[in-house]
Amino acid sequence: MASTFQVQVVATTPYSDQKPGTSGLRKRVKVFQQEHYTENFVQSILRSVRYPDSVVPEGATLVVGGDGRYYLQDAIQIIIKIAAANKVGKLIIGQNGLLSTPAASNLIIRRKADGGILLTASHNPGGPTKDFGIKYNCRNGGPAPEVVTNRIYEDTKTLSEYYMAEVPDVDLTKLGTQTVGAMEVEIVDPVQDYAALMRELFDFERIQEFLRVYKDQFTVLFDAMHGVTGPYAHRIFTVELGLPESVLMNFHPLSDFGEGHPDPNLTYAHELVERVRQESIQFGAAFDGDGDRNMIISHDWFVNPSDSVAVIANHAARFPKFRQTGIRGVARSMPTSGALDLVGKALNIKHFEVPTGWKFFGNLLDNGDIDICGEESFGTGSGHIREKDGMWAALAWLNILADMSLNAQKLITVREVVAEHFHQFGRHYYSRYDYEDVDLDAAKKMMAHLEDLTASQALVGTAVNGFHVTHMDNFSYIDPVDGSKTTNQGLRILFKDGARVVFRLSGTGSHGATVRMYLEQYESDRAKCFQDVPQVLQPLIQTALQLSKLTEYTGRSKPTVIT
Repeated sequence: MASTFQVQVVATTPYSDQKPGTSGLRKRVKVFQQEHYTENFVQSILRSVRYPDSVVPEGATLVVGGDGRYYLQDAIQIIIKIAAANKVGKLIIGQNGLLSTPAASNLIIRRKADGGILLTASHNPGGPTKDFGIKYNCRNGGPAPEVVTNRIYEDTKTLSEYYMAEVPDVDLTKLGTQTVGAMEVEIVDPVQDYAALMRELFDFERIQEFLRVYKDQFTVLFDAMHGVTGPYAHRIFTVELGLPESVLMNFHPLSDFGEGHPDPNLTYAHELVERVRQESIQFGAAFDGDGDRNMIISHDWFVNPSDSVAVIANHAARFPKFRQTGIRGVARSMPTSGALDLVGKALNIKHFEVPTGWKFFGNLLDNGDIDICGEESFGTGSGHIREKDGMWAALAWLNILADMSLNAQKLITVREVVAEHFHQFGRHYYSRYDYEDVDLDAAKKMMAHLEDLTASQALVGTAVNGFHVTHMDNFSYIDPVDGSKTTNQGLRILFKDGARVVFRLSGTGSHGATVRMYLEQYESDRAKCFQDVPQVLQPLIQTALQLSKLTEYTGRSKPTVIT
């Protein structure tokens, strides 16, 4: 690559729709393909990120990669040219542009990079007519906080020019270092450093022994849903743990995710769900497009994500890292059930409730207040990185099952682990109803109706269908570390005896609106912890629909996805 180049100053017009959501800027591919659209946003990132008071410093190192979706490599070449023109010192890029979100976070931390640009729309569909996304991660490896994303957005509204290096495209297939003018570009194995991290965190020898001893009883199946986790699953499960390749499904990344929806839930991971049940698989796991979400399932039990993080936290002492140090605290997103809170209380450690969005865990992790955290939206993680981590969660479950089974000298199943947890803590019956692609105006009217109910407080102290309303609010959060305040994070209706309903508009979609309705009812009677979830929650569901007038406003008689 040439050592010098010309910098082209490109005149541009601002776009008004480049406000990042919960996890970056997500739009249809055709939106990013508009003239100057991607270039504008990347330039605004480089102009807006301050450490703490200046733009990205000359000579900065940035990690770049994504989940393999359509338009990935085009976007990376744009980033390379803009970064070189803006005097970035080095880019670390995953081979073929691939980096799972957890692996990118790990690289930022391990290589002491100044941040990273991640190209992903997470669990959203991919392809020429589907979604793409760009998000910025900070020096701690985590998603940029609102103070940074707001700064980027403000810059996009006034941007009048961007800078492009006039250089050939970089070969993303070739491992090693290349140069673009004064900037170094290092193409790295996307899996190597991440696999090494997992070996540090979990007892691979213990898991290997377990898989060997119970090879005829303990069957496994992993579905990467044609997302970026495929190469990671292949390296860790087959090379590191010695399982046959036949335990892997859909492990070749595809730009359109095989025309599927790479969201690991009972609806979109139906191929895995069907095989697990038909083949009596003891342990199944699915991962989303960028590898940060997970679903854990067996032939006779689906592990609700709220329960999953609680189980992992309760058994954290089985992992080599926490066996020595213990855990200092736990945290969950507000819509996530209170199961994790009970574990925190039992362990006599700190426990926090934060808004939806992994970035809200970042300060708590950096400050040493927590070690394990999770969201009901199939996100689970710990302080090893600053993103949720699907592979980490699956390995955590395998480590728990291995240790319990080898200690008991008999196979302990997923259902038995959960049953033991319910016996100790009781059960938070929980479900989330997603109404996708709802007309945005209709969704806003429904939320405004709930806002009015909340503001009036007329329902507090009354009973609705036998549910006694004790509290209503729009959740707000004051960060205990930096004192920043976040408001309007979800409308909550709390009832006597531990039941509650939460309504939110999702911030992860690329168009329209997704209305999320969260339902939770606590059961302390251990004899009643294995009832049918829909049956237990049905009265609460009807009450929630009645109070929200959801069907009346949106025209939807049933949800798109139930988890």
